[in-house]
Amino acid sequence: MKQFKNLVIFTFIFGLVLISWADEGMWMPHQMKGLNLKAKGLQMNPGDLYKKDGTGLMSAVVYLGGGTGEFVSRDGLILTNHHVAFGALQRASTKEKDHIQDGFIAWNREEEIPAEGYIADVLLGYEEVTEQVLSVIKPEMSYLEKHKALDRIKKKLVAQAESEGTDIRANVAAMYSGNQYYLFQFKRIKDIRIVYAPPRDLGNFGGDVDNWMWPRHTCDFSFLRAYVSPDNEGVDVHKDNIPYQPKSVIPISTEGFDEGDFSFVMGYPGRTYRNHTLAELKFDLKNMRERMEMYKDIISFFEEAGEDDRQIQIKYAGIIKGLNNGLKNYQGKFDGIQKIDLLGIKKKQQREFMEWTEKKPEHEEKYGDVLERISLFMDKYADFDEKDSLLGRMVSSYFGSALLSQAYTLYRTVEERAKPDMERESAYQERNIPLIKMRIQLAERGYDLATDRAFFKHQLKKLKDYPAEQIPDALKDLLAQKSDKAIDEFADHLYDHTILADPKKRLEMMDMRWEDLMEIGDPFIELASELENEMKELRDKAKALRQERQELKKIYLAGLLEKEEGRIAPDANSTIRFTYGFIEGYSPRDAVYYEPQTTLGGVVEKDMGEVPFRVPEKIKELYQAKDFGPYEDKELHDIPACFLNTTSVTGGNSGSPTLNAKGEQIGIIFDMTYESVTADYYEVPELQRTISVDIRYVLFVTEKFSGANHIIEELGLAD
Repeated sequence: MKQFKNLVIFTFIFGLVLISWADEGMWMPHQMKGLNLKAKGLQMNPGDLYKKDGTGLMSAVVYLGGGTGEFVSRDGLILTNHHVAFGALQRASTKEKDHIQDGFIAWNREEEIPAEGYIADVLLGYEEVTEQVLSVIKPEMSYLEKHKALDRIKKKLVAQAESEGTDIRANVAAMYSGNQYYLFQFKRIKDIRIVYAPPRDLGNFGGDVDNWMWPRHTCDFSFLRAYVSPDNEGVDVHKDNIPYQPKSVIPISTEGFDEGDFSFVMGYPGRTYRNHTLAELKFDLKNMRERMEMYKDIISFFEEAGEDDRQIQIKYAGIIKGLNNGLKNYQGKFDGIQKIDLLGIKKKQQREFMEWTEKKPEHEEKYGDVLERISLFMDKYADFDEKDSLLGRMVSSYFGSALLSQAYTLYRTVEERAKPDMERESAYQERNIPLIKMRIQLAERGYDLATDRAFFKHQLKKLKDYPAEQIPDALKDLLAQKSDKAIDEFADHLYDHTILADPKKRLEMMDMRWEDLMEIGDPFIELASELENEMKELRDKAKALRQERQELKKIYLAGLLEKEEGRIAPDANSTIRFTYGFIEGYSPRDAVYYEPQTTLGGVVEKDMGEVPFRVPEKIKELYQAKDFGPYEDKELHDIPACFLNTTSVTGGNSGSPTLNAKGEQIGIIFDMTYESVTADYYEVPELQRTISVDIRYVLFVTEKFSGANHIIEELGLAD
């Protein structure tokens, strides 16, 4: 009864939509009505942004499984970032056809090639399901029992939603640490093809040197296309498939903008932590330090491995790019958190929260001890997390051996498939089996066998110096020897006697019974089995601990929402969000001011003739001839390259459209400034800036540099 009462109180408070919420935040579609957008500068009907029938502008924005894209033509043409499409370019590349370095152009539909591993989820709608979800929780339940009850009801809701069509995909997302739950429904399109990508010298101009920095001159874009069956079903790649006809398309504007103009972004931001407590922030800072060192080590290993071999460089390009991106992001967060004294800010916020609770006995009773309880919990959780995370990294395709990761995936899949579907871990339900098979097939594009063997040895040797209590049981005897020779012999035995290097064998093994799989006696499968025995024990503990953490945060956030009268955006969690801001420059430090726009002239100025600042000759020729076509900015007398606005974004927003007050696309989000990355934890409005490629630079490169006029025509922009 008490839980229901708290829910009613929360819903009532959140329902008090004020005339003007704070600018910062990534808002859910139904929350936009509280932002007073017309008064801020929006010139279109706010009701046209999100519509339940799928015709709203927001329905043109698609989730690309970690990034965002948008439909820009009625024939399913998707505009996104070069770095979002990078995985597809990597998998399609060889030394002979290097689409990463040289780019790619399909001159007609028949020449478009599969973007292997890519999907596009088109939002159909969402609804609140808080009451259904929380109805399964009983006060007498343990944390583990609560986790399992929530897992069951979420699976049930997802299954019901997905029963409406073979290409329907659904998920249940928690907001405000479980104070609210929403069921999202999508149309999943599985046939995505590459249409156009610029060469790396443009699409990744500046590389890791310029990453997260301003001024920026990267032409970070690519075009993909979504295909469906003739009866409009999202099916696998097939020669008879036809371009998808979206209900909503983002219109493009080449009119430009002025400093101070209103702008907004719609996309799928990954994760933010703005509602973290002080104890949680301290925990994350420790993890950041450790991850930065780990990333540096892995980057160094793979760069050295591919130093003289372009094929190895191609295979590990995605991992290196992702790790470099994460490393600089973490460094920016770490530096920024110190600079703004976020620990001090969190202390002040928590002091204010406690002072608020002390004013009323009912607040004191509900929220008075929650911050202390969270702090004590995080101490307990930190001890558990070290070993749990280490085991997770060992079987990860990103941080560990590719073959061990494949072995673990196979072992877990076979083990889980022996259970009824609704009793499996959600990642191994039948709805996800096609994704697992796809990853097994595509794994070959992302590793080299000899390099993987060397990397496995490298990682094992690093474990020698770990505390004994953190070392996995399956490796304790080996690592206790403190012998590099013993590690080499152990690893060589695994690689010399495994059959997992053959992707066909791996796919066959997926359909085996557990007993038959183990009878093969593959050494990697046996190691995966030993690791899983320990991980299985930790998994239930992890579920209970995470449920405990969520419930403590749920109390804290309910109190925070009550204190702030509902004016807090939920942290990002890869669900559709809206954020708005203005075209503005900024001053990152004393006596320095950055203009909000860069130009093609700046691209040419940066040319050093070598990666990452190598400008293609044709770009320089076009610039010298001032052959800008219709994309010249009349005030700049140049091609605008990139620009800044004050919107609030994070990872996952990459590829999101930046739109003007009329709802027309003027750019594509691809980054934040170095000073802005701390906004994942705390936003400083004076420093918060998002970087977009100007749509005119995109069109200039597509038409004038590449001659891809057919794409310009499809966009409806040809003369």
